[in-house]
This record gives sequence, C-alpha cells and structure tokens, in this order.
Amino acid sequence: MSAPAIGRRGDRLVHALTAAAVLVVLLFLLGLLGMVVAEGAPALSLEFLTAAPTGDMAGGGVWPAIYGTLVMTLLMTAAVTPVGVATAIYLSEYAPRGSRWAKLIRVAVANLAGVPSVVFGLFGLGFFVLFVGASMDQLAGLERPVWGRPSLLWAALTLSILTLPVVIVTAEEAMRAVPQDQREAALALGASRLQVVLGVVLPGARAGIATGLILALSRGAGEVAPILFTGAANFLPELPDDPRDMFMHLGYHVYALATQSPNVDAARPLLFATVLVLLALTLGLNLVAIVLRSRLRRGQP
Repeated sequence: MSAPAIGRRGDRLVHALTAAAVLVVLLFLLGLLGMVVAEGAPALSLEFLTAAPTGDMAGGGVWPAIYGTLVMTLLMTAAVTPVGVATAIYLSEYAPRGSRWAKLIRVAVANLAGVPSVVFGLFGLGFFVLFVGASMDQLAGLERPVWGRPSLLWAALTLSILTLPVVIVTAEEAMRAVPQDQREAALALGASRLQVVLGVVLPGARAGIATGLILALSRGAGEVAPILFTGAANFLPELPDDPRDMFMHLGYHVYALATQSPNVDAARPLLFATVLVLLALTLGLNLVAIVLRSRLRRGQP
C-alpha cells in the first residue's frame, strides 16, 4: 500500500475517532439537559421565579437566590476587570523582555489558576473577613462585627481572585495579537506610550478582553465552594440591600435542597427547577456578553 493511501486512511481514522468523541460529549450533554428539563420544567412558574423559599425547603421560590447570584456576579466582574486588564497591560506593553518581574507574575498567575476553589474560600474567610473586615471594625471602634463577617462584598472579591488568571491570560494574548506596526505608527506620530495603549492597543484587543470576561463570568456564576465561607446563606428570604449583607445563591441553594431539606422527595422538583434556572441564568449572562463581544468586534459602540 502506498504512503498516500496510508495517510488518507489515517486521516479517516482520526476523523472518525474525533467525530465519535464529539458524539459522546453531545450525548452526555443532551442527557444531562434532558434530565434537568424533564424534572425541573413542571415546577417552573412565575410564582417560583418571584417568590422567596419557605423555611422547610419544600415550597416557595428562588427569587432571593436569583437576585443574589446576579448581584454577586456583577460585583465580581467589576472587581476583576480593572485589575486583570491592568496586569495584562503591564505584561504586554511595559514589562521588558526577559524581565524577572514579568516571569514572576506569570508563574504566580499559573499557580493561581491551579488552586482548588475551596482553598479560595478559606483564603477569603481568613483574609477578607477575619483580617481586612475585622481590622476595619476595629479601626471604626465597632463593638459588633459589621465588616468582619461573611457578606456579599467579600464573596464577590473572593471570586474575583479566583477568576483573575482567566482575565489576565486572555487579555494579554489579545493585546499581543494587535499588530506591532500600529504601535510603531502611533509612536512615530508623537503619541506617548500611554496614548498608544489607550488609543491603539485596548481598542484593538477589546474583543479578546471581552472573551476573557465571558469565561470569568461563566466560572464565577456557578462556583459554590468559595462562597460557602465568605457570604452565602442557607436560608435568607430577604433581599440584600447592602454589600455587607449575606445573600442566597442559586448554586448553594441547589446544595441545600439536595442535602439539608427535611423532605428530600418533596424538594426534588424544586431542586431540578433551581438547577434549570441556574443554567438559564448562566446561559443568559453568556449570551449578553457574547453579543457585546460581537458588537465590539464589529467596532460598534
């Protein structure tokens, strides 16, 4: 058999194995979504989406959990975006080639990406709640803890650290993809380094930066372990009106329904309906971010 024939047969085998792997993944995904929809859709209603849960975890709705998840995700995004983009700007535009600081930062980012999420929760509890918050209470002379307790603010900041590596890596890659000729042309016209970054690099990389924010949004909205210690409440029907308040979260509410409900069978429809709402909320946030990225890629405001 000739070498070209062997190569074509090898290509067909690789294509067949790849198609089989994709099919397996799709089947598992469809099976998972089908089970969630079949179990949860009958329990969905306007009352379920707008009411607060009942104390026995067997009735009511999930509006406080939806609200808490949305607010926490928005706070997380607002916290991680400036820090992540600023770090990427330094690594891409200001750090000298072979800089020890740049290498150290990249090693720290890589290690940060490999830390288990529950460790971030313990870090958030120890640093934000017990150190930063308690110190603020002490400086203010407060007898009862106001800042030094789990809250929406500390949970969002903890998740911002968890998602920081994703934003830094994607933003840096997007900035490096901007053609060097554009930078040199702007410098030749008399622009400063800062003007080049703000007027050339960031506009050219904004679609890639938006991609990183989408990935961070997806991961942060569904994480539960980091917020167990930093702000999530098992049962809190009132909506948080202050960043220092605790909050309900859809992911944590799923855990509570599955493990802490006194009547697991009665809570089963609510459990799957909550999972369905969480998936829909995450998908909705991603769709909004994808539309925004598409508009930025086309140069629209």
